[in-house]
Amino acid sequence: MKINAFVEDLRKKSVSELNEELVAAKKELFNLRFQNATNQLENTSRIKEVRKNIARIQTVITEMAKAE
Repeated sequence: MKINAFVEDLRKKSVSELNEELVAAKKELFNLRFQNATNQLENTSRIKEVRKNIARIQTVITEMAKAE
């Protein structure tokens, strides 16, 4: 149920807001990978979660582009 709420929240945002969110998610993913490489990351499943969120954001951006 959380995922559906996240996607619905994304669909309410504008394309520029989605792009900002995408950049923030990519930065977070970079930081998580860096922490993982230096053995400082405790919750490794967070990497997978952030990657899926990036894909969801990109999907919503593509849907909006096709709708125009």
